[in-house]
Amino acid sequence: MELGKSKEDYLKAIFILQTKSGNVHSVNVAEYMGVSKASVSVAMKQLRDKNYITMDTSSGLHLTPKGQTLASQLYERYLFFTRLLSQIGVPLEIAKKDACSIEHVISNESYERLKIVHSSQRL
Repeated sequence: MELGKSKEDYLKAIFILQTKSGNVHSVNVAEYMGVSKASVSVAMKQLRDKNYITMDTSSGLHLTPKGQTLASQLYERYLFFTRLLSQIGVPLEIAKKDACSIEHVISNESYERLKIVHSSQRL
């Protein structure tokens, strides 16, 4: 999409963590993603510099409107592809891994068309 897979995964992680608990700090992101705090720190600086996140005085991470929009789109795609792959018999853990890859590379046009075709077949 816009930032590359790694940074988009960080945005999606913040989105998911904010949805679950509200407060998100770098340590939460590191634990959730299974990466080092140093890696998160570097990524958060890059996301701040591009206006996708802000950090408050207690080091809490917050998605900007721009970050919120992108993160929610990524998460929607991830859920769509996870469900689609699971429905055709792909084991859930493989479906999640593959969905995470697909969400970053598929064009908006192809994704929107797949959603239309998929929803018309479910009726």
